[in-house]
Amino acid sequence: MLNELYQKLEERWLEMVNIRRFLHQHPELSFKEVNTSKYIADYYQNIGVQVQEGVGGNGVVATIKGKLPGKTVALRADFDALPIHDEKDVEYRSTVPGVMHACGHDGHTATLLVLGKTLHEMRDQLSGTIVLIHQHAEEYAPGGAKSMIEAGCLDGVDVIFGTHLWAQEPYGKVLYRTGPVMAAADRFEITIKGSGGHGAQPHKTKDSIVIASQLVSDLQQIVSRRVNPIHPAVVTIGSFIADNAFNVIADQAKLIGTVRTFNPEVRDFIEKEIEQVIKGTCLSARCEYEYNYDRGYPAVVNHAEETDLFVQYAKHIDEVHAVEEIEPQMGGEDFAYYLEKVKGTFFFTGAMPENADIAYPHHHPKFDINEKSLLIAAKSLASATLQYQEKHSKKESFSQ
Repeated sequence: MLNELYQKLEERWLEMVNIRRFLHQHPELSFKEVNTSKYIADYYQNIGVQVQEGVGGNGVVATIKGKLPGKTVALRADFDALPIHDEKDVEYRSTVPGVMHACGHDGHTATLLVLGKTLHEMRDQLSGTIVLIHQHAEEYAPGGAKSMIEAGCLDGVDVIFGTHLWAQEPYGKVLYRTGPVMAAADRFEITIKGSGGHGAQPHKTKDSIVIASQLVSDLQQIVSRRVNPIHPAVVTIGSFIADNAFNVIADQAKLIGTVRTFNPEVRDFIEKEIEQVIKGTCLSARCEYEYNYDRGYPAVVNHAEETDLFVQYAKHIDEVHAVEEIEPQMGGEDFAYYLEKVKGTFFFTGAMPENADIAYPHHHPKFDINEKSLLIAAKSLASATLQYQEKHSKKESFSQ
């Protein structure tokens, strides 16, 4: 069955490309994906697949029931875009000013739609149930995964698989990791409340810019000197705001940053330690502060047995040239919530554009993918699904 499925997917690769390009031209931001959600639901309804709309917000869940008994496997794809203006010179460039698919979610959606269509056509040969989770709002916390889970998208699910098209790695490469693969991603804001004044009279002020600048430096000591170096962690200041006239000392400065960790204890420690550093810095400067820490997605932790199963069969996909275990990535993903509820694995599919002088990173205004990677992603998810069903079918037969 797997070879037949592969052949059908090969024949429908252009359909994947066309869907991906349509979605790329019509992106929608997180929590605003009304038309995209409808497009996905209509696609399934038109081919006779059972579909549920409005799952946890704009989420869509399609269900395919095989004729043969078996487990319930979930496959997930996200479909929100980013507030970035598309600067690519291509025919499928975004038609929405300031919004684009700069992370491959359009490709994820196209892959799962065509795979779902193909599995539906082969349902008489299919074991168990396939749940196709089309998730909204991956890019913006609190994300769509949590609300979709609360709405029941994982009810009865035994295992889940998902992939991310990875434009920094060559086409033909599949990347995986057993255990922690992506970090917990948190956000914090710090407002330094000084006392402003004339730039020519700094001695009469409490210079919030100088204080905040010192704080940026002090915060870097948390990871370098206070966290055990065997535990990966990042504290990054991404925004420093103290807008003012050139000759005026600002009375307030705002710092916005992110914390990335894998170990929950380290996560707790850094959250508290940031405030200790702020207190010390502000005490010496005799100023006040506000500190808000928002927890984002937890770490993505792949399960060993399901990851091993995926790796074993991904190597046999013709288009795959290499299957490699990678170092943990400090990026975040709300796929983590699914893996907290059921077993499964999340992997990366190499999608570096062909003949590209520069492989633009994710979230870049010129981001693009090699569309041939859609076929590898589809085959990889198909392989994981069918091999999982076969393995557990043999287990049940043996136990009987």
